[in-house]
Amino acid sequence: MGSDFMRRMAQARVLILGVGGVGSWCAESLVRSGLGHLTIVDNDTVCVTNVNRQLMATTKTVGQVKVEALKAHLLEINPNLDVTACQKVYRPENAEEFGLENYDFIVDAIDSLRDKLHLILHGTRVMKEHKNITFVSSMGAALRTDPFAIAKAEFWEVEGDPLARMLRKRYRSMHEFPSSKFMCVYSKELPRENRGEEADESMAVGSGSKAKINGTMAHVTIMFGTALAGLIIEKVEKGAL
Repeated sequence: MGSDFMRRMAQARVLILGVGGVGSWCAESLVRSGLGHLTIVDNDTVCVTNVNRQLMATTKTVGQVKVEALKAHLLEINPNLDVTACQKVYRPENAEEFGLENYDFIVDAIDSLRDKLHLILHGTRVMKEHKNITFVSSMGAALRTDPFAIAKAEFWEVEGDPLARMLRKRYRSMHEFPSSKFMCVYSKELPRENRGEEADESMAVGSGSKAKINGTMAHVTIMFGTALAGLIIEKVEKGAL
């Protein structure tokens, strides 16, 4: 990639909101590619149900704060990494606390519909105001198994993804829309039937307030996460910084 690319990666500042099955792998891919400054945001602790797909989730880290477990792992890769772990939930009520304008790249890897609706509006507004900022988003990775159906597209051109369709429907009903175009990683595969059992109370510990856990496979979330990292790496290579 060359020394100029590595210099720009070392200078880049990335914010990843949500470090579950998608965001955690995005973080690792960026750090292994030379990223110098990273902030990771998530409120959860590691749950046993995370172990099948989340980077930092192992039998040894169950019960630990996700962002702290991931930070420790990333520092093993690069001890000189400037990494900030923020145990917090992004919500419309606290959006300004995250200082999106202070980053070069913002990664939306959250799965709460309400919060995602706001994050996209807020992130694209910041992107419009600061031309050097890039916002990228993950659509639904749950209930998919086909890695060859994963693709990238601008938000309004995403096809076959129920989450993107729901988001666009909500924006139309709100008469409020993203301020800028932004790229998404999504799957063209229709969600499969969830054959797993509904989570009981003990399974839900560390998984927020979810009453039901929609399953997915590690190879799918890994590809979503690394594809998001690829979008950032592509921008850096083209001299975005």
